[in-house]
Amino acid sequence: ELPQWGMLSILFITTCLVTEVVTNNAAAALGVPLAISIAEEMKLVSPHPLVMVVLLAASTSYASPIGYQTNLMVMGPGGYSFHDFIKIGILMDLIWMVGVCSLTPLIWPLEVRA
Repeated sequence: ELPQWGMLSILFITTCLVTEVVTNNAAAALGVPLAISIAEEMKLVSPHPLVMVVLLAASTSYASPIGYQTNLMVMGPGGYSFHDFIKIGILMDLIWMVGVCSLTPLIWPLEVRA
């Protein structure tokens, strides 16, 4: 069995990868049912912590210009390449993942049903 922080990280990474190629709304719509299902499997009192991880991860489209409209809008006029987004975006995604996966259990405790 995976530790709780491991499940948070996998859920974050999965949602983050999806949001790089589709809109953040679509990534959230796909990830929330998954988070609720995982919360039930983990026997959590509330799915809110996992849902928050999905919602925060769905808002991190830094590694691709495709996932968010403004990324694509600044790519041409700014002279950025796809590689520029990947180079900086992956680092930003990782920093955001560490912060989200570290703070989520403190703000929304991962309480297991008895």
